[in-house]
Amino acid sequence: MPISDTARLLLELESTAEENLNRHLGVAKEWMPHEYVPWSRGRDFADLGGVAWDPEQSEVSPIARTALEVNLLTEDNLPSYHREIERAFGRDGAWGTWVHRWTAEEGRHGICIRDYLLVTRAVDPVELERARMATMQAGYDSEDKPLLHVFAYVSFQELATRLSHRNTGRYTQDPIAEKLLARVAMDENLHMIFYRNLVTAALEVTPDAMVRAIADEVIDFQMPGSIIPGFVRKAAQIAKAGIYDLSIHHDEVIWPLLRHWRVFELEGLGEQGERAREELHEFLTKLEKQATRFVERRAQALARQPG
Repeated sequence: MPISDTARLLLELESTAEENLNRHLGVAKEWMPHEYVPWSRGRDFADLGGVAWDPEQSEVSPIARTALEVNLLTEDNLPSYHREIERAFGRDGAWGTWVHRWTAEEGRHGICIRDYLLVTRAVDPVELERARMATMQAGYDSEDKPLLHVFAYVSFQELATRLSHRNTGRYTQDPIAEKLLARVAMDENLHMIFYRNLVTAALEVTPDAMVRAIADEVIDFQMPGSIIPGFVRKAAQIAKAGIYDLSIHHDEVIWPLLRHWRVFELEGLGEQGERAREELHEFLTKLEKQATRFVERRAQALARQPG
């Protein structure tokens, strides 16, 4: 999308951004990361005369550790996300205010999740730090997504992240972790609503291009954590545990947003929008079949396991 078109869209949608920024500031509740961390469980590690980490010290399962690590490493790349969102939205007016507010809120997530993991010795701190360094050095690159594609992508991504955090918290079977990640998930939901409403407004301004962007982002969707070392293997483990899988992505991320935007009910679309909608329908049909097969195979595998 040419710069002039991007600038025009930002101007046309600035009132929507301002309205939703004010809505967000009105409903977002202040919370303190340190209040969610069980500090009394902390102790020194080996270099300070304490005890080095050992898997036996972790009170969560190996799969829960993997999910916690992926969630945190995803949050760790916040500097990259800030750069990409600022590139798309700019620093002016409500757009710039939102970028900085969003970044500040997301920063809390990494702070409190890391503090929880280190204090409870839930994960290997050495491997976690090595993975953080590798992930942040790789950085996240949106490959200069056009503005409408950014709106669509972050809508799906924020909802996916909300579910990932919420389901991970439940899976840990640790009430403290569940409370912490439920709080993080509440933030992610508010962020999703902001971006979801931008898409709704953009569908009024430029429906064909917005539907095209929605279809592209559904078809090519990748979680921002895909650059984490070993992500494919870890994502497969997380999916097998039912924390986040194709079925959840299809049923609880893609379709709720498509229904909210009434993508398949929109009237008056031109050739571009209709073609995008056809491609989206074809993709979703295939995705549903893949998700169903995965759930069936997982159930069969569980049934074969000894009681």
